[in-house]
Amino acid sequence: MSRSLDWPALMRAGMQGLRLTPEAFWALTPAELQIMLGTPAQAAPLLSEGLDALMAAWPDERSEGDPE
Repeated sequence: MSRSLDWPALMRAGMQGLRLTPEAFWALTPAELQIMLGTPAQAAPLLSEGLDALMAAWPDERSEGDPE
């Protein structure tokens, strides 16, 4: 599942809400911007299909000596 970012909303929040200059906004990492905006009240739970997608994208790697 690919989710795109709502850049206009992020730019409004950063430049109007936080009063950042464009240079300061674009210099931030997404994590820094999220911290400045505050975290959502509650994150959505990880459902089984989300876990399945994570497991498919990041499978455990076994070493030669590991049992199966």
